[in-house]
Amino acid sequence: MYNNNSNNEGERRPRPRFHREGAEQVSRPRFNRADGESRPRFNHNERPQRSYGERSERQFGERAYGERAYGDRAFGERSDRPQRPFGNKPKRNNGLYSNRKQQVYREQHEDPTKPVRLNKYLANAGICSRREADDFIQAGVITVNGATVDSLGAKVLPTDDIRFHDQPVRRERKVYILLNKPKNTVTTTDDPQERHTVIDIVRNACPERIYPVGRLDRNTTGVLLLTNDGDLAAKLTHPKYNKKKIYAATLDKELDEVDEAIIRSGVVLDDERIIPDALEFPKADRKHIGLEIHSGQNRVVRRMFEKVGYKVVSLDRVSFAGLTKKNVGRGKWRFLTPKEVAFLQMGQF
Repeated sequence: MYNNNSNNEGERRPRPRFHREGAEQVSRPRFNRADGESRPRFNHNERPQRSYGERSERQFGERAYGERAYGDRAFGERSDRPQRPFGNKPKRNNGLYSNRKQQVYREQHEDPTKPVRLNKYLANAGICSRREADDFIQAGVITVNGATVDSLGAKVLPTDDIRFHDQPVRRERKVYILLNKPKNTVTTTDDPQERHTVIDIVRNACPERIYPVGRLDRNTTGVLLLTNDGDLAAKLTHPKYNKKKIYAATLDKELDEVDEAIIRSGVVLDDERIIPDALEFPKADRKHIGLEIHSGQNRVVRRMFEKVGYKVVSLDRVSFAGLTKKNVGRGKWRFLTPKEVAFLQMGQF
């Protein structure tokens, strides 16, 4: 094949170069990377030249070619943290509170020589509630060390052989679940009217028998704790422990300043003066109210505003004993962390 760039002898002819007449011809040298020669720079006064064959030393925060900076860039220090390959990003720990990774809690130290009421022992074992345990004791279906016990005030030791219908009773592990309660849900373990209950939402959470701590109205939403820890439930429901609850209420009309002063000074409900710990208006209007209160009366927030002529359209409990519904959607639940359980057991409400 004919090639314009080759002569008759088969040798390749040099490519002609075209340039303007009178222009000064400048020959530029070629640089070989293998020889370690330096690439020419036009700003010689700003940075020193780098060689191709080896990485230059770091100059006051300047990185060598191909290096990623970890640590302090100002002085060029590089940490020992290994580089992560591209495309291998760390996964978000979305399964922290999943059923597959349930939280395990340390049991509190129990004195084996300290007697415990039999109905409390049965309730802590998840057999039934304390009230139901009294019925079983009177029915004579509970035996302790082979002898039938039918007295309600009987006490047992953790080391005793306790049987229910000839089946050994074993202590259950403690379970603590935080639920963001939705509307149209009853706070009870069993509803005779067969309405939707909070137990229906967490039925598959654990095999243990759990029950709600306290109550929320059917149309009240927000934080609700469910557990089988009877001692902790008693602390959280007894008024002397002064646990605080924060509600977000929406009224049917704006709260008048006179009525606001009445609520701040206290409203008498069931011969008890209920004084809120705090009352704020989180939005521009006076229909949305944030209320902090520690009273344990039934429907206390709704009754307080009804006392001064207002109706609560919606009520949401955003905090209970320091627990919040952060990152828990409506109708969802999660297990408490061991740190949260420790705070509750220590009374850090």
